[in-house]
Amino acid sequence: MSASQTSPSDVPTLLVKIFGKDRPGITAGLFDTLAAYSVDVVDIEQVVTRGRMVLCALVTAPPRALEGDLRATVHSWAESIKMQAEIISGLGDNRPRGLGRSLVTVLGHPLTAEATAAIAAKIAKAGGNIDRIFRLAKYPVTAVEFAVSGVATEALRTALVTDAAKLGVDVAVVAAGLHRRAQRLVVMDVDSTLIQDEVIELFAAHAGCEDEVAEVTAAAMRGELDFEQSLHARVALLEGLDASVVDKVRSEVRLTPGARTLIRTLKRLGFQVGVVSGGFTQVTDDLKDRLGLDFAQANTLEIVDGKLTGKVTGEIVDRAGKARLLRRFAAEAGVPLSQTVAIGDGANDLDMLNAAGLGVAFNAKPVVREAAHTAVNVPFLDTVLYLLGVTREEVEAADAHEED
Repeated sequence: MSASQTSPSDVPTLLVKIFGKDRPGITAGLFDTLAAYSVDVVDIEQVVTRGRMVLCALVTAPPRALEGDLRATVHSWAESIKMQAEIISGLGDNRPRGLGRSLVTVLGHPLTAEATAAIAAKIAKAGGNIDRIFRLAKYPVTAVEFAVSGVATEALRTALVTDAAKLGVDVAVVAAGLHRRAQRLVVMDVDSTLIQDEVIELFAAHAGCEDEVAEVTAAAMRGELDFEQSLHARVALLEGLDASVVDKVRSEVRLTPGARTLIRTLKRLGFQVGVVSGGFTQVTDDLKDRLGLDFAQANTLEIVDGKLTGKVTGEIVDRAGKARLLRRFAAEAGVPLSQTVAIGDGANDLDMLNAAGLGVAFNAKPVVREAAHTAVNVPFLDTVLYLLGVTREEVEAADAHEED
């Protein structure tokens, strides 16, 4: 049995670092060179940034009599391909990662050096160590992921999320582990989240009471009014409106940028996707059909003799109702609540955001940003994918494959 298989901490090892302009064949060339000395591979890591490569190989050291020759041969090989080499002696493998492992996703538009320095400093101050950094996307925002160990996820989230807005970035902190790649359920609010509009205001525009309805809507979303009372008050203003306006409103609805990409990608990943809305089934049912959603629930405008009565029928979908529906959808989907993601912008989304495994405040009111697990403050809904570890390159590759 070789020394690397027994992995004692006192086994001599060499850290071989190769860096320079990237090109095909470098990794194969390095290990071809090392193979002549019958070393075993303990660890490998490679990164390429703007065409410059850093390749690190941790290998068992050869017999002492051969180590000098190995060093000279590696340096000579690197020089022959116009690369640089550095070889450092040591003992054993990498030091064990600390307990408490988290993934920190940082979104910036742009991501400044100042913000990056502040995030890294806060991680260190919280007792965490940055083990790896990986870029998830370069547009429409810059998204990077830090793998952090040595500090509990909740403590790290508290340390990072509080001041993120002041730094001009969005930060999400989730526990690392297999659950990151498990099947999930994603449930979204509709108005000002999945779509850019407030549906009741679209109806109100046809009834000539848009300003009055908008004022009540804004107060309700800020948490200043009871949602159910505000709903009844606003819907009452629509009494007598012809039912034909439903088709007009459906045609006026504008999806949030990135909404189709988000849903299409989630479905490809095998996730289930739903919406819950304080708006109306007359619109959400249409969205469910158009976007291929798995679940949809909202209030229903009562229509009698081709006219809106100014009332809603059935169970009211309010703040508590959204959380209840999240739990119901999760049960029907066979997904643990801890594996759910909720996305919303208003005060009536708070219970749902807090009940989910990950609650995302999307361009939300201040009261919602402060209470949610994380906030996204850029106008692209598909940036939520980065919080789930999906890269922009993976999204584009999947789109290109489908087009082929």
